Amino acid sequence: MRNAAYGAAMPLSSEEVERYARHIVLREVGGPGQQKLKGARVLVVGAGGLGSPLMLYLAAAGVGAIGVVDDDTVSLSNLQRQVLHGTPDIGRLKTDSATDALGRVNPHVVVESHPFRLDATNAMALIGAYDIIADGSDSFAARYLVADACALAGKPLVTASLGVFDGAITTIRAHERRADGAPNPTWRCLFPEPPPAGTIPSCAQAGVLGALAGLMGSLMAIEVIREIVGFGEGLVGRLLVVDALSMRFETLTYAWDPANPITGENPTIRDLSIHAAG
Repeated sequence: MRNAAYGAAMPLSSEEVERYARHIVLREVGGPGQQKLKGARVLVVGAGGLGSPLMLYLAAAGVGAIGVVDDDTVSLSNLQRQVLHGTPDIGRLKTDSATDALGRVNPHVVVESHPFRLDATNAMALIGAYDIIADGSDSFAARYLVADACALAGKPLVTASLGVFDGAITTIRAHERRADGAPNPTWRCLFPEPPPAGTIPSCAQAGVLGALAGLMGSLMAIEVIREIVGFGEGLVGRLLVVDALSMRFETLTYAWDPANPITGENPTIRDLSIHAAG
């Protein structure tokens, strides 16, 4: 079952009413939905190709607090797809560049900067401070860490990934149950284990279509907004796959696996120690 309660609804100023007028006239959003957005706290993992369009649209939509966690600096090769940053930002921390850019988009949004790498020692505390997590990280290690931490912390997760010409996105609410009482699936129900190291080339090795990052990040923003406001059919138990070469969109369904190691019948993952550097 889907629970769209995120923080307290926050009243809107007259300036905000005008700023969000095109949302407010939407029957599915309206004033109450816009107030939910203002009261929500979203943590974005990664200020790169996915996180850039995601955060721009979350800020434009009026999400009250956006946390951004990233320990990287802006490089010239980022600018082909990471539209949050510009040429003058080269060499700056991505979190600093993101804070400035989002402030230009919407001064009503609070940006909380976390200029460090998310790891097993800090993930639970950081994730626990937000209502919903959006993962745009670029490594399998980070993706599994975030998904496991969200499952353990009982936090909803919108997660997406990029290939060369393909992308995928899903929403995970592993702490809740479906309408029929069955548990919602986890990330590990979909992908039990990460692929062996070196089998999937990195973005730097294989390349990526820049505009595809914009598409997938925008889909993430739509999904986060829908989760907060509570309209439409979410992507829980569904993986949306995008093929930019053939311009096809397909949806695959997946379900809770009782053998999964974190929320299964006999869980073996009870903390993040398996993600600790060793």
